[in-house]
Amino acid sequence: MAENDNKLKLKIITPDRIFYEDEVSMVEFNTVEGEVGIYKQHIPMTMIIAPGILTITRDDEVKEAALHAGFAEVLQDRVTILAEIIEWPAEIDLDRAQEAKERAESRIRDNAPGTDMKRAELSLKRAVARINAVK
Repeated sequence: MAENDNKLKLKIITPDRIFYEDEVSMVEFNTVEGEVGIYKQHIPMTMIIAPGILTITRDDEVKEAALHAGFAEVLQDRVTILAEIIEWPAEIDLDRAQEAKERAESRIRDNAPGTDMKRAELSLKRAVARINAVK
């Protein structure tokens, strides 16, 4: 059995760049239906991404990024992620993320008239994903 027989091709594309492209052992991320882990030979499907940590496993190397929104296409030998926003930990301003988290928590806690709660909750999830990616 060849060494790369258990690898799948992962390509992550944003509106302004190819964020990642390589053969990987596994990729994990959040969807609107829950967390998924994809290996080669996974059943083909499409998924809507939810904010969280994307974990890429390549042999013994593990990389993480904050993935905020997008779509994933899973085929038996490859995964393509069209991401609205995805960031490596080094690209994240931790102070800014913590401030965004505090603002979102305040909007949710205060629940003032006119507050878009879904938007506040999404802002909180994105801030938490950024903070967790850095830590």
